[in-house]
Amino acid sequence: MKKVYLETFGCQMNVSDSERVATSLELKGFAITSDEKAADVVLFNTCSVREKAEHKLYARVGRLRKSRTKMPVVGIMGCVAQLEGETLFKKISGVDFVIGTKAVSRVSDAIGKVLDGKQFVADLGDRELNYDWNVAASQRHSPYVAFIPIIEGCNKFCTYCIVPFSRGREVSLTASEIIRQVLRLRREGVKEIHLIGQNVNSYRPKNQSGLGAFKGATPFAKLLRAVAATGIERIKFNTSFPRDFHADIVEAINENENLCNWVHLPVQSGSDRVLKAMRRGHTIASYMKMIDNLKASKREISLTTDIIVGFPGETAEDFEETVKAVEYCEYDAAYIFKYSPRPGTPAFNMTDSVSADEKTERFSRLEAVQKNSQNKTLQRYLGQTLKVLPEKESANYSNQLSSHSTCHKVVNFEASADMLGNVVDVRISDVKANSLFGVMV
Repeated sequence: MKKVYLETFGCQMNVSDSERVATSLELKGFAITSDEKAADVVLFNTCSVREKAEHKLYARVGRLRKSRTKMPVVGIMGCVAQLEGETLFKKISGVDFVIGTKAVSRVSDAIGKVLDGKQFVADLGDRELNYDWNVAASQRHSPYVAFIPIIEGCNKFCTYCIVPFSRGREVSLTASEIIRQVLRLRREGVKEIHLIGQNVNSYRPKNQSGLGAFKGATPFAKLLRAVAATGIERIKFNTSFPRDFHADIVEAINENENLCNWVHLPVQSGSDRVLKAMRRGHTIASYMKMIDNLKASKREISLTTDIIVGFPGETAEDFEETVKAVEYCEYDAAYIFKYSPRPGTPAFNMTDSVSADEKTERFSRLEAVQKNSQNKTLQRYLGQTLKVLPEKESANYSNQLSSHSTCHKVVNFEASADMLGNVVDVRISDVKANSLFGVMV
């Protein structure tokens, strides 16, 4: 039995892909191992959203070559594999096969060909019509939390983003397939599901049968209500695209307690001029209207976002508009990135007028503004009782469990391991920079 070590970089979609690859390989007679040195096959699931992530892969394979006297079979899958294809064989010494984002079910075939002596195997083909979206319980990242992709790809073509090229056009799963997966996961004891996609609220299945009985102006809001009707305990979704974020989504959250009170809504910039250059499709005024609607919710919805600083042509005035937006929105968390040019995107050919030093300075300043705002925002949880799902023992605090609240906060509290997987009430007694601490009620 050949052993496979699988390492994943990047987003939740990549984690979900890896779980299904591991499931498929296990069914084909391979053993999934966490011991890289014992592996006969090492497989890297890659991310290409930022340049640093791609360079991380090159360095990682280099370290693997130096650490092994006998090289295992090495495969590259994910977005870098889809974009680079067979050129990876020349770029990275020691790579045996390359698997594109839609060919992940055929990893075992590629491994078999390499083991039979074939060199430089590449499969960048399309997904099969009967692709199996199931994940074995043994291969999920958590026994209690599961990812369900509901839409793949992207049609938005933001000028800085490589995803439409690495993941293809938007394709939505049918509601019946999604509901089938939710019900199966509920039977298996999963307490929380994440509906995921590059733009999850752009959900538009060709066949909308099964959604007609549910309220909502958009298919996504109807799907949220349909999933809520399964009775699964907690439902989260990520990532939302502002252009497709409609009021009926907030209405669905307000009306269904098992739709969790957390929304991740990337603003990217507070400047209309930069947003237009990014081709985001929203203005800062339209975005603020969404934020106001979310803040008016009776559920006290937690807000998180993504922001890029130093986009080509971003002036000091543009950056100040972003600072103002962060101060206004009062995000619970923000993921801030310095602009990273990606070959093949329209922005790659724009003049990168913001120096590296200026990007670093803007990043640091915006991070400080966000942290100050975040510290104030998180204080509202002090004394509150939150429903949390303990997922694992805390790595940093002995005798404590690490959990997530419905508003997607990390909450640590003292309890024994037999409480893992049980939703409990925790009263918040202390607030740290990125997590909450409390006492089980």
